[in-house]
Amino acid sequence: MSKKRALDSFFTPISHKKARLSPEPPIKPESSQIDPSSTDFSNHWNYPYPVPHLPSDTVGELNQVPASEGRAINDQPDLDLLYFQPYVPKSIERDLFEFLRQNLFFYRVQYTIKRYGTETQINTPRYTTVFGVDTSSTFTATGDLVDSQTAKSVSPERYKGCASQPRPIPQCLDHLRQLTEIFSGATYNFCLVNYYANGADSISYHSDDERFLGSNPSIASFSLGATRDFCMKHKPIPPKDGEPPPEQNLKPPLKLPLASGDMVLMRGKTQAYWLHSIPKRKGKGSEGGRINITFRKGVEKYSTQNYYQYNVGEGAVWKWDKRKGEMREWMKSRNE
Repeated sequence: MSKKRALDSFFTPISHKKARLSPEPPIKPESSQIDPSSTDFSNHWNYPYPVPHLPSDTVGELNQVPASEGRAINDQPDLDLLYFQPYVPKSIERDLFEFLRQNLFFYRVQYTIKRYGTETQINTPRYTTVFGVDTSSTFTATGDLVDSQTAKSVSPERYKGCASQPRPIPQCLDHLRQLTEIFSGATYNFCLVNYYANGADSISYHSDDERFLGSNPSIASFSLGATRDFCMKHKPIPPKDGEPPPEQNLKPPLKLPLASGDMVLMRGKTQAYWLHSIPKRKGKGSEGGRINITFRKGVEKYSTQNYYQYNVGEGAVWKWDKRKGEMREWMKSRNE
């Protein structure tokens, strides 16, 4: 199938032209207009501190996405990807990386799991943060959480199991979410952000196939900063009695070198049948930091509980210290 035909079928029923929004003024979606008197920051009582809006020149450049035509990767069973090299224009990818690293707040989550009757403490090998809420709730323009069906205030009991009560997506990420929705034809209500400080930070093989994401979820995954390998492999296929392992089990992992500005759109049966990871990296190219932004849609309230538990937790807030060139624990008394 040609790239042209693949892209035409992908964009149905929307146009296959680039998603463009007016560069002036910057978009201020309802989820970001928490304080009508503030035009430069996204703020909410569940944020540790306000998050600046994107500079207007960055917004203007970002509105030109996608910066290149996506390459369809669907030549293996159950695999359905669209790979952009890049998606974010090269003119702003470095500035966008520095802006988000400097201004977002992160967490280094620890949690305990039970394996074979033994409790094990897991130290997340990367910095994480999350914004958004599942489809059962929505944010008003003033940041209040209301039921999606009745528009009545949501009781804190609905998300009692959350490490943090839900918080809206700040403008600096929500603008990219809106552009991604225009381009992909999908809708997203969660934004997960990972920061990999260096090659030692990683994420092991997993799939985003939880029931709370619905069937055949669309997940848009952006990379900014240092190049890291994105590895994928098909989930093991059980062999039939008396037969050798299926050929699919013997194939080497698919490896995509994600550079700054690249995006992988995972869709269709991909999550149900494939695993993906960012392995540790040593040697050349292992020192730089990398930000990964993923947009996804949670259709059950447990998605909210899950995402905040494993991406916020109960630990300290971390913020980028430009002078020291590292993440440092953030304290309210610090003037940063």
